[in-house]
Amino acid sequence: MSLTARLQRLHAEGHGREIELRDEAGLAGTELRPAAVLCAVTERARPGFLLIHRPSNMRSHPGQVAFPGGKIDPGEDPVEAALREAHEELGINSRDVTVIGISDTYCTGSGYAITPVIAVVPPDLELSPSPTEVAAWFEAPVDFVFDPGNHTQQSAHWQGQERRYIEIMWQEHRIWGVTAAIIANLSKRIAW
Repeated sequence: MSLTARLQRLHAEGHGREIELRDEAGLAGTELRPAAVLCAVTERARPGFLLIHRPSNMRSHPGQVAFPGGKIDPGEDPVEAALREAHEELGINSRDVTVIGISDTYCTGSGYAITPVIAVVPPDLELSPSPTEVAAWFEAPVDFVFDPGNHTQQSAHWQGQERRYIEIMWQEHRIWGVTAAIIANLSKRIAW
């Protein structure tokens, strides 16, 4: 079975059942700004997610690991926004992307409603990272980041409250916060 067919089946099965998901909606205000991220899985023997490190000089979330993505512009749906952002950030052409579908919107404490868009991309896609938006990119194996045994529970104080979050260490890459929470939610939806 191809990776695309496998993900289509697992996506349909996983989104057909009720599960408890992580969310920060209780920490967000009433007005959430819509955003989308491209959860691009590379089609190789050991598939991986394409992830980026944001530049350290960015105004929001400097240096953090993220999926390519950003705000949804007026007139766009989440898939269009995720594909546009992936093109702007990594030079990924939409013709090279096979969209599997969207997953559960994740509401952040900083006021975003982020829709993950699951997709498959060729294994050795030539990427052209935008230096203003991407400090570096890497691929983390899906089986590794989906494994709950690799999800470390952490906590920190933010805005006067203790916040609990997941941290996933892949080699020297610290995946945490919203990105790790989206991965944890996807791991529950997609029984890898």
